[in-house]
Amino acid sequence: MRVVIIGAGVAGCVMARRLSRLQGVEVTCLERVTRDDHSEAGTGLNVGPNAVKALNLLDPELTASITRASYTWANWRISLTDGTVLFDLPLADVADNPGWRIRWSELYRVLREAAGPAVHYACEIAEIGRDRADPRKTSVTWTRDGKTHQLDGIDLLIAADGRYSSVRRIISGEPSIRHTGVAIFRVLVPDTSNGLIDDYEQWFNGPHRLLAFRVPPGHVYIAGTFPIKPEAEVTASMKTVEALRKAYTPPASPPSAQARWLIDTVCENAVDTHWARMQEHDVLYRARDCNVLYLGDAAHGMVPTLGQGATQAIEDAANAAMLIVRAYDNGDRDVAGWLAGIETLRRDRMRFVMEFSLEATDTMLEGADPVQGTRHKTEAPFQDRLKALYRDIGRPLSTNKQETHA
Repeated sequence: MRVVIIGAGVAGCVMARRLSRLQGVEVTCLERVTRDDHSEAGTGLNVGPNAVKALNLLDPELTASITRASYTWANWRISLTDGTVLFDLPLADVADNPGWRIRWSELYRVLREAAGPAVHYACEIAEIGRDRADPRKTSVTWTRDGKTHQLDGIDLLIAADGRYSSVRRIISGEPSIRHTGVAIFRVLVPDTSNGLIDDYEQWFNGPHRLLAFRVPPGHVYIAGTFPIKPEAEVTASMKTVEALRKAYTPPASPPSAQARWLIDTVCENAVDTHWARMQEHDVLYRARDCNVLYLGDAAHGMVPTLGQGATQAIEDAANAAMLIVRAYDNGDRDVAGWLAGIETLRRDRMRFVMEFSLEATDTMLEGADPVQGTRHKTEAPFQDRLKALYRDIGRPLSTNKQETHA
């Protein structure tokens, strides 16, 4: 059986590592960048407890490797930039295990080392299409080191090539993009806070939000948001030091020591900051007329409010891999049936995650009151949804016999 994976990101590496262990399965993962090029991953991320839980069921060894490269995400605090604390939640109250705080580049390094020779680097995709002999299958052509390569008769093509997936666009059409009316910037800086910044925290000045946490080996990841019109561009005037300082400085009192360090650091690094607009697109896990599986951002570009982007890519891959491995070990070679099962398993779960993440963006929208909005997050309905998010990972029957009845 021939499996091709486009993209050695989070979902792609997890799938490549696990499926390449199946006897009789040829796995080829094609990645655009070179082996040690993680330059596009110069930020940090928090990975939710649900991803850690899901991956540990599939691959405890890989989970342990990522844990060693991470700091624990154990607490979530929300304050105003004047220091008033609004929300302080130990994740142990709503999750079965902690999450991770890690640099993107370090996560990629661990995942790509774990995927091993299944990943082929510096590959430029030239053509993707349906196989001429069997329209259920696909064909991929790529170039590497000046040479052209082609694989036909692909039994399963996995698109793990991100939010702007070329595979999804070619096979299933351009997804419809919905902007949420929030601008977001991200930057990774050396930790000069002298202990002011550690675990996951957020600070609000009106609907303007800062977010920060420490990641190994001595860096702080900072993200900021502020409202814009849903279809508006992020203009140069919004990115100036003057605009940024005004957005996050409380008008009636001095900023807390944490907020002051964050505001100063954001302004000092304004030139090196990455900007985007929060947006999402519809959930799609499989092509309707051929054996193509979409995972991670290729399947569900979503807002990052609850830190579920990379988290859901891991949860996707862990669940999909467990289902495929179980079916394959039972002699089931019906790839279309696998994809239907993955879609059934993940579709409603993903819709819940996306809707919850979008609703949690309420305090970042124009005219929002972060005090009132955060108060709702301390109440039972929101806390119960967090428990569902972090604990109910929607897994199939585990491939580990000891976990079958867990």
